[in-house]
Order: sequence, then structure tokens, then C-alpha cells
Amino acid sequence: MTVKLGLVDSGVAEQQAQYVHSSCGFNVDEMVAIQPDPLGHGTATCDIIRHHAPAVTLYNAQVFDARGVTTAATVAAAIDWLRQEKVDLINLSLGLGHDRPVLREACHQAISAGIILIASSPAQGNAVYPSAYDGVIRGTGDARCAVGDISFLDSKQADFGGCPRAINVPENQPPRIGGASMGTAHISGHAAAYLLAGGDREHVREWLVSQAKYLHSERRME
Repeated sequence: MTVKLGLVDSGVAEQQAQYVHSSCGFNVDEMVAIQPDPLGHGTATCDIIRHHAPAVTLYNAQVFDARGVTTAATVAAAIDWLRQEKVDLINLSLGLGHDRPVLREACHQAISAGIILIASSPAQGNAVYPSAYDGVIRGTGDARCAVGDISFLDSKQADFGGCPRAINVPENQPPRIGGASMGTAHISGHAAAYLLAGGDREHVREWLVSQAKYLHSERRME
């Protein structure tokens, strides 16, 4: 079974290109030449997703420049491209501070096409986009979660929590990249693995709830 996952991020490392079916760089609403990941963020996200779902088919949508900056229009263009590529799932380990019509419409069109959107939401603070849009699964980092764990938060901030750490980081070493974006990637990885096992896209949210080790902010699920 083929499951196609769109990675909207800073790109992937050269050694990860072998796992990518198609790549495209974006600058506002224009397609630009793809570059190796200049930040390491997309590289870490890709590693996490492939840890959970090594057979997933990746589509690399590079939206960040070397400074780690992007725009709503750029992210929207990437989502539109991935919708045209008919991906099953899009991981958005990012959050923008303002609601923009172009991004809202791109997410609406993707969800209407049956694509699962999983986007980062901070553990505290104001809502960010696209995670705040209706129909988007909101992910964050949860310090209780190990690599294989999911928490069902069902809170004002997020729907689910995942491990806030990248893969293969020693326990005694502070992660260079972590938090909500990595937790979101873990959740996307779990969802991709479910789809690869024959799961139904329409029931991903319910399946994630059923797999939760932790409920809300306190209880551990037995």
C-alpha cells in the first residue's frame, strides 16, 4: 500500500533525498529551486516520520529560507501543490501568528479533498495557524511522551501531544530542535503508520485517541 505524506518544512538533508518522491521549493506563490535543508529542522522532522513509518512516500515542500522565515502565502502554495499531488497527509511542523485568507483557503481546499492536515500548536500562548483552522489536527510536544507514545490532550491549545524530542538524541543531551514541532512530527508519523497498515483516513483522529497513553494533562491511560 502506498501512503503519500507531504512535508512542509525547511527541506531535507542530501542523504534523505532517496526517500523523497518529489520536491518543490516555494517563495511566496512561486516555485523555486530546491536546496538541501539549511536549518536542520526539516531533516529532524523527516527522521521522526520515517522512524514511525519507514515505507511512507515523502513529498518535500520547502518553505523556509536560510533564516527560518516563511509567509502564509508560501505555505499556502506548498499545500496547494501537495493537494494537486494527491497526498494523503500533510505535516506542518510550523505555526504562523496571523490568520490569512490565502492560508485558510488552502487548508480548506486540502481538507475538502480528504487530506489529513497535522500542524503544530504551542503548549502555551496564543493560537497559531494553520493549526487553529477547523479540521486541522493540532499537535504539540508532551514531555510525558516517549517516542512511541501519544497523549490525547483535547485542550484549548492542542488535540494531541507527542514526544517533544528528535530521534536519536541522548537523554543527557539537550535537543537542538524540539518542542511542538517535533511532537507534531511524531503524531504525523504515527498517523502515517496507521494508514500504511490499512487504516482509513476518515478515522485517523479516532485511532489516535484510541492509542493515547495519557489523557488530558494528568492521567495515564491503562
